[in-house]
Amino acid sequence: MDSANITIKKGKLGKLKVVRQHLLQHYEHQPLISCLAGLYSCRWRRYQRQKIEPGDWCCTKRECAFYPVLVATFCFSFVFVYLWGEAKNDYNNFDWFSYINLGIWFHWCIVLLVLAAVSFSYILLLLILAMCLVSEGQQLYLHWCHKMGTVFVLILSVSVLVTITLMWNVQWRTVILSMQFTAPFLHVVALVCMILVSWPVALYTFRLNKKGTVTPVMILVPYLALLIFLFFIPLGMYSPCVREEGTLGPKPALIGHRGAPMVAPENTHMAFVKTIEYGGDGLETDVRISYDGVPFLMHDKTLTRTTNLWEVQPEIADKTAEMFTWDMLKTLNSGKWFFESKPFYTMPAISYNDRKWAEEQSIYKLSDFLKLADQHNKLVLFDFNRPQEHHPYRDSWIRRVLEVILNESKIKPHLVLWLENIDRLFVQSVAPGFRQTFGRKAPLEELQRDKIVKLNLDYREMSSEDIRKYAEANITTNFYVISEPWLFSLAWCAGAHSVTTNAVHTLGSVTKPFFLITPRDYKIMWILTDIFSAILISLVFLLHWWREKGTSCDSGSTDTLTSGAYSMFGTKLNTMPTVA
Repeated sequence: MDSANITIKKGKLGKLKVVRQHLLQHYEHQPLISCLAGLYSCRWRRYQRQKIEPGDWCCTKRECAFYPVLVATFCFSFVFVYLWGEAKNDYNNFDWFSYINLGIWFHWCIVLLVLAAVSFSYILLLLILAMCLVSEGQQLYLHWCHKMGTVFVLILSVSVLVTITLMWNVQWRTVILSMQFTAPFLHVVALVCMILVSWPVALYTFRLNKKGTVTPVMILVPYLALLIFLFFIPLGMYSPCVREEGTLGPKPALIGHRGAPMVAPENTHMAFVKTIEYGGDGLETDVRISYDGVPFLMHDKTLTRTTNLWEVQPEIADKTAEMFTWDMLKTLNSGKWFFESKPFYTMPAISYNDRKWAEEQSIYKLSDFLKLADQHNKLVLFDFNRPQEHHPYRDSWIRRVLEVILNESKIKPHLVLWLENIDRLFVQSVAPGFRQTFGRKAPLEELQRDKIVKLNLDYREMSSEDIRKYAEANITTNFYVISEPWLFSLAWCAGAHSVTTNAVHTLGSVTKPFFLITPRDYKIMWILTDIFSAILISLVFLLHWWREKGTSCDSGSTDTLTSGAYSMFGTKLNTMPTVA
């Protein structure tokens, strides 16, 4: 009798433990579901587990009609954030473009970057919440405020992309170029996403009624088509950084763009000294001629951005730089603006002594610049600006610059990369030692006829095939303006001989390309990634098939639906109306 009572008590205790375990599991799981659905639907109500018959869809037809908009918004916002993330190399150009049109120097590039990142993160969060709720068998009800937010992000992303296409369409070439560097990593990320998405796809593939409005085939076929496409997309990828070991050329030489404009005021003595200190191989600048015939360094057409002219003589601040005499120009300060405007948002910390030095800078003469380059045996590359009409040197500016180079500075001729195409034959006759440089791609016959030894090209025209073709004809290539390490790595792999950069202080410390792999190793990485993802996805589908088969083979009692597979995935909103 006692043993029987003990047995009964143990049985009751065992049942109580099972009930307690189920209650704890229900209690621990329920707040998570409530939180996810609350964030997604903006309705913080408790959920009640109810029976959901196999074949139920995750949302109503009206609700389902909005999801193509959500997916399209995700795609456009991803393109937006990717494009603007890869455009970091050209942020200064964008801010400069804004300055020309608005007259105010401001880092609008960062505003766009923040908008892109926040918009994409918001849409990504909605998709993650939706995927989690679908995986838990919840019906989806995206709240109207999220729908309005989604439409806003869609309009924002499309508007920015259209504007860039119309006003700055060359930036798309940067995106295409970036794929040579990021495509292998995007391939891995895409397959990781496909593994995560496989859970809800497999769940509804085995749950939906085969004769319903939405059939399993409508879900499974697009998913598998995209998966197969991702498996084989590496066959169409190309990157110069995927190359045989030992075939990488020397590191490209660094030419400081207006000196070192991230650590010193551009086109000043300090900027070029800093370039030399950071190991730059050459100096690039912009040359204008004063009204009395003194060549000086200045990029802008006016003096308002990079001098204190607005403070000393505001009534003539809009006057073009060439219309001032040198006596006036040399009195202006060219350093204080550097800390007030901060031309680059990524400017490194500057010491107190360097700050004082920078604040004392003035407009730099071409002759002094050339003497500095000659003293340190550095290449020089010029961008010339022809004076405006009614300027005394309007028609003799080339001869005046040559006079300064040959007679006043006496720089070694082989250090001069002569870029200007006007009067090139005359320049060759009086200065045969100059290294003739051309600013665009051209047939080899034309380049050899004009004795061109170097091409100075926009980095978006980078092509390893063209670089190799010109190199075989003893014509080297320089690409401008490359300041991001990933882009410099790509130029290095492509075989560029030199690059013009705003970031000599950064690229000078790069000792090897950021991404460099042999074709064999890349093929192994690609195949292993595909196999690993295929195995995981197959296991997910197999797990759901096993669980759904186990449920369907049950006797069909109500306990099965409340405690079996559907109790884990079969919950939905309690008394929540459908939201269109």
